Order: sequence, then structure tokens, then C-alpha cells
Amino acid sequence: MTTVKRAMALAALLPCFAMAAPAALAAPAKAPSQARARAQVAMALTKITPKSGTANSKIEISGAAKNRTGRQLPGLTVRLRYSAQPVTSRSQLDQISNAQQNTLPNVTRPQPLAQAAAPGVKQNWSFRTSARQLGLRAPVGTPGVYPMRVEVLNSAQQVVGGLTTFLTLLPKQPRYKPVAVGWVLPLIDRMHRTNDRTFMDDELTEEMSPGGRLSRLVDAGAATDTPVTWAIDPALLDDVQQMASGDYYVKAPGAKKGVKKEKSKVAAAWLTALKNASKGDRYFVLPYGDPDITALVRRKTTRDIGVAFDARNTGVATQILGRPPDAHIAWPASGVGGPGTLDQLAKYAIKDSGSFLMSSSQFEEPATGAQPNATTTLQTHLGSKKTLLYDDTINQIVSGGSGSASGALLTEQRFLAETAMITAEAPSVQRSLVVAPDRLWNPADGLAKNLLTFTKGADWTHEVPLSTIEAAQPQARTFHGYSDDYEKYELGDAHLDQTRSIAKQAAAFRAVMTGPVKISYERAVLRLESVAWRTSQARAKRARRELQDELKWDMHRVRVVPPKNGRVLMGGSSGRLPVLVENTLRDQSVKVRLVVRSENTAKLQLSPLDPEDAVLELRPGERAQRWIPAQAAGNGNFQIHTELLIPDSRGRAYGDGETITVTVTGYGRLALLITGGGLAVLFVGVGVRASRARRRRKAEAAGDGSTGMGSAGTGEPGGGLPGPGLSGPGLPAAEFPGISGAGLPGTGHPPGTGPSSGAPASGAPASGAPASGPATSGPAAPGTPAPGQAAPDPAAGPAEPGDPAGVPGSAAEGEAPRDGEHRRRDGS
Repeated sequence: MTTVKRAMALAALLPCFAMAAPAALAAPAKAPSQARARAQVAMALTKITPKSGTANSKIEISGAAKNRTGRQLPGLTVRLRYSAQPVTSRSQLDQISNAQQNTLPNVTRPQPLAQAAAPGVKQNWSFRTSARQLGLRAPVGTPGVYPMRVEVLNSAQQVVGGLTTFLTLLPKQPRYKPVAVGWVLPLIDRMHRTNDRTFMDDELTEEMSPGGRLSRLVDAGAATDTPVTWAIDPALLDDVQQMASGDYYVKAPGAKKGVKKEKSKVAAAWLTALKNASKGDRYFVLPYGDPDITALVRRKTTRDIGVAFDARNTGVATQILGRPPDAHIAWPASGVGGPGTLDQLAKYAIKDSGSFLMSSSQFEEPATGAQPNATTTLQTHLGSKKTLLYDDTINQIVSGGSGSASGALLTEQRFLAETAMITAEAPSVQRSLVVAPDRLWNPADGLAKNLLTFTKGADWTHEVPLSTIEAAQPQARTFHGYSDDYEKYELGDAHLDQTRSIAKQAAAFRAVMTGPVKISYERAVLRLESVAWRTSQARAKRARRELQDELKWDMHRVRVVPPKNGRVLMGGSSGRLPVLVENTLRDQSVKVRLVVRSENTAKLQLSPLDPEDAVLELRPGERAQRWIPAQAAGNGNFQIHTELLIPDSRGRAYGDGETITVTVTGYGRLALLITGGGLAVLFVGVGVRASRARRRRKAEAAGDGSTGMGSAGTGEPGGGLPGPGLSGPGLPAAEFPGISGAGLPGTGHPPGTGPSSGAPASGAPASGAPASGPATSGPAAPGTPAPGQAAPDPAAGPAEPGDPAGVPGSAAEGEAPRDGEHRRRDGS
């Protein structure tokens, strides 16, 4: 029997888990919606009056039908099927609601739906009648619940569409105690930020705008005076405050840049509305980010649970609402948890006073056969703790299938029917009921407000604060425990492993900060552990990657600056290697310890820095350089690894460090100085020679025949090209009788000739004159050309004996003398 009950409890629990497949998410309240999904004709309820009535009430049930088959459905009709007898129990009500077709005995006359026979065409329908015409038997003493089913039939009288609702009638003479109903309104959302500065999306703006999900919940609390207890995730208020306090950035995962958003007026207005709506109501806070406590306990990583409950993170709610939480409620995800989860919640959330909020599906019915109430106790390792049980069936009705206007009407009628049946089951007993919709409840417009209004307005319900139910005498009920089958709904190992890796890096980042901490990844890690990621594995993966990239980028702002090309030159066998460390964080000082290691200690040995020099304290934007003594045993390229450590006794690494190549050349400082001095002397000598050569060329060009380098008459013949340079052949003496070259030894032309007299310059041969042979020192012989002059014309006859022109030599054979020969001869 216990095994069967546990199996039934597991089946009831499946809709609570967001990770479940669509088939597993089926719930009693969703069965009509699923039936409509398979029906040929879609049905919608648009009106039902009265919400609750008497035996004399007039009844109107209206709606619309639509053919969605894509083909003609001739002969469509619609009728009302009902039971004149009220249902007798909640289980019977549940069976009727889940049945796609049922055997309700009474039917009305069919109405034609001729227009809806065409594909895609919608047609309205309506039934106007009264309780007396339908023959509804008036309830006696307690509320009566009557099932009403609207059916669409085809020409073969087959049901092709329909919906089921309920009508509640009051007795003439009530004899019952109204059920006490306490509400919990959740203000929880999925995670929208990676680090504290960047949002992954801007969807909160839409949810807080008029008509948005969060706006509807706050408006519902403000529109009625039905007491509620608010369940608030501080991470949501933290997000909203970030948007309302100034500019913020939205960067989708994978995007290259973020988009700057201006200070949000929508967020500021929503916070103001929440403050006003929650005045006079109690509230409790979830741990920051609503972490998956069950998954963390299973993996024995419970440290973050205490961090999520710490006042430095949950205190954002106190700061925004202007008052601390006045309720101490521990609400595990989906209302379930094992001993480890409950122990953690008891330790941090309940402490000495407070209660668990859990699903009724996790507990047996009272052993005495009494009708169940909402208050019981639960044994933990920290003692017995009071527990509030929200009704699992009503939770499914309220939370599921209520996103549309038609679904909202069906939800309202079913809520009234369920609460009426709770009263009717034991009219003389004061019953209690807790309603706690799912964490991400998204009711249709007006639904939340109407349900709170009905709680106060229905004759068989009585609205009470949650504290009143909490103070009631608890019933003894047996706890089922937490089945291992639920593990598949928790956050997976891969997600938590990567989250822990990010948390370790964030802890290392935090450990190097000094002074006021301006950058923190503590809340970012808590947001990544949120139970909301159960339903969005792909989005969780993108969020992890984005957060890891952001953390890596921030940590890289405190680093060893690598040299250009990653290389450092060291001349000689010893030297000091420069290492530069910088902090480019904004408004955050840091303190790190520098460690440098050689990867080849046999070839390159490094001396450690003094402990005081190894620790660097850097203000924002500051750099510091350290010189590492090194000793090399040979030339070559050697690798050294630089690393920053957290300056504590454990020597934990910060970041990845840098690898630098040290190139050892073998030339020490003294050798470089000697080599440099030799090169300097060489360059000075070359400069002096170049200067003398310039002066000689200028002197020759001026025609003074003096070069300052010895006798001008002993130079070698030039190449016969015009311009300054070595002397070329002069003019033949035969052309100028009476003028002897003997009077001007060494000149390239006779006296009176030169550049100023129109004759060719020294070294420039006469037109067509061949180059002369080697010059001789001393006066020229009679009848021979002066040194530097051209030889006699061959046409004048053979040369005289002793004529220099007839002496064979290298120059006479046309070979030019080698460069520098005249310098050596001048020097000798």
C-alpha cells in the first residue's frame, strides 16, 4: 500500500517540475486543454454567470467554436450536457474534469453551428437558462457543485469538441464553517544577468510594464484587501534596482558588444507599485537567486546555500521595501525536498521560528481519517519544524492552463468548485487551505485579482493571513520523503561542475582585491545555480560561457605584461631580466605576489626575489617592474614562466601567467664596450680620410694643383672623364710653340691654361686624345709632353727613341690602375 501511495504521489508531483516532458506535465486542470488540442472543433468559454448562485438563479454560459480541420464539417450542432445532482467529493469532481467525454445524464436541445462547419471559421454560441429550468436539485446545508459540459457534435452525432466547467449553488440555509484560505503570491523570475553589470536580455522591462506578468501580480495584490504573503527572490529586486538606478547594459550571449540602456522608468514605477501593494502584508525572502538546494546538497557543495541566505545578499529586499522580512518561510523548489535539503533550509531560513512551505502530495492523509488541514510538522536533524502544506490539486488548477481568457474563466469556476467541495466534505470542521501558485506563475489578465476577490467574497471561504494558519494546531501526517526518481529534474552535474569552476576563479579574483571591493562575482555564481535553469539547459549553457568570458576578461586586467614578441635579450652569462606587472581595473586596488620560474634550470638559473619585492600592491591604473637576477650556462633561447599568486600562505595561482623567451647572446657588457670602442675608432678614421678626400677634390677643382697629399706631379693618370679627379692628359706642346711645360711640373696644363682661360680642367683630356702612359717625376725631356699631357699624334711619325709615349706599360695597354694605388705611392 505504501508503494502504491508513493507512486501516486510521484505522479502528482510531476507537474511541479519544470524539467518534465510535456507528457509528464499533464495535470487535472490541463486535461480539458489537451482534449481540445486533439478535438476537431476548438471550444472557448467567454462568459458564465453567475459565478455562484442559488436555486432561483438565471444561468448564462457563452463561448465560441472554431473548425480547425481544414475541411468542411457539415451538420455541426452544440448542446449542453449536465447533471442535476451535485458531485459528492473532490475525487469525483476531478474525474469529471479529466474525462474527455462523460456520461452526464441530462442534455439540452442542440443548437446549429452552420458557420463553424467551414474550415477556419469561428462561430459564437450561448445557452441562457435557469437552475429551475435545468432541474438542478438545491443543495441542503452545504454548497452544491454541478458539472456542465458543452459538446459539439457532427452529422453522425459524434462528439468532435467540448469543454467542462462547474457551477456552484448555495443552500437556502447554510450549515457549514467556511474554509480558511491563506495566499502566497510569488515574485520570482528567471535569471537575467551574468555579472552584476550586464544583462543577458531586457525582458524584465516587458514583464514590469502594464499588462506584463510581474505587473499583473503586483496589481492583483494592490486591487484587493485580501491578505497575502509575498514570496520574494532578492535577485529579482536586485535586477530591478539596477535598472532603475542608472544606465545599464544588455549583451546577449555570444554578441560582440552590449547595448547601453537608459535608466528605466518602468523599473522605478514597478518598485513603487510593489512598495504600495505590499504595505500591511507580510513577506519572506528566498535565498538569493533561488538556488537549486537539492542539487547542491546531493553534490555536497552546500557552502553557497549559506552565502545565498546571508544578509549581504538577501538584504537587498530590506533595502528596497524599507522593512525586513516579517515571515520566516522555507519554500523548497516544487514544494519537495529530502532530509539534506530540509536540514539546510531549517538551518538558514527557519532557525528558531518559522515554517516549511511544501506540497501536500508529499504527505499522507491523516491516519485518524480526519479531513486534512494545511498545518503539520516535519522532523529534521535540527528538531521538529512546523510545516504549511499548499493544496497540490488547487496549485495545479491555478497555475496551469490559465494563460488565456477562456482558460482563466475555467480556472475561476474550478477554484470555486474545489473550495466549495472542501467545505462540503466536512461542514462542521474548520478547514484550512494554503494556495501557493508556481514560482513563475503567469496568470491571464485579471485572473489573480479575481481569485483573491473570490477568496474574500465567496460565502464558503474566509480569507486569513498565512500566519493564522501557521499558528493553528498541527495535524500528524506522514512524510513520504524524497525519491531518487526526482534527481533527473535537478540541475545536472555538467552545469554544476562548470559553475564550480567559475566560482573558484571568482574566489581567486576576490582574494587579490584590497580596500573596498568594487567588483564581485558572488551573486553572479548564485544566479547561475538558480533552480530556474532546470527548464532552459541551452540558455544555461550560454549564460555559463558568457559569465566565464566576463570573469576572464576582468581577471586579465591584473597581469604580467609580456614584452614585444614575447622575447627578452640577455647579453653575457649573467644579467637581470625585467618583468612588468599592471592593474588596469577601474577603482579597484589589488595585491599579488610575483613568481618567475625557469623551465630549463640547467641552462638558465633565476634567483628568487626578496619577499618584500615579490609582493606588489597596485592601485587602479598602476604598473610596477621587478628585475630578476639570471645566470646562463651557454647561448640560446630559454623559456621562463611568470605567474601571479594570491599573497597568502597557500600560494594559490591567480590567472594563467605568461611564458617569456630569454635569448642569451654570450656577449657581456665589457665585450660590448670594447667592440663598440673599436667601431668608434674605425668610424673616426674613415671620417678623417673622407674629409681629406673632399678637400683635395675641392682644391683640384679650384686649379691650384695642391691637394695637401704630396707632389701633384706624381699622381696616376685618370680615366679621361671630365670633372674633378685624377689628372688626365694635358694639351700637346706642339700645338703651342714656345711654351714649355717644364716650368710647371705636376700641373695638368701649361701656364695660362685652365678653367678660367677656356682650356679643359685638370684631369680632362682634349677631345679625341688618348690616355697617356705612366707619369714620371721631374722635368719633362725636350720634345716630350709635359706630365699629364697627351702623347704626340701617331700621324706625325714614329716616336723618337726615349719618347715616353713609346714605353710599354699597363696604362698604355688600356688597363686602369687599381683604386688606392696612387694613395700608396703618394704615401711612399
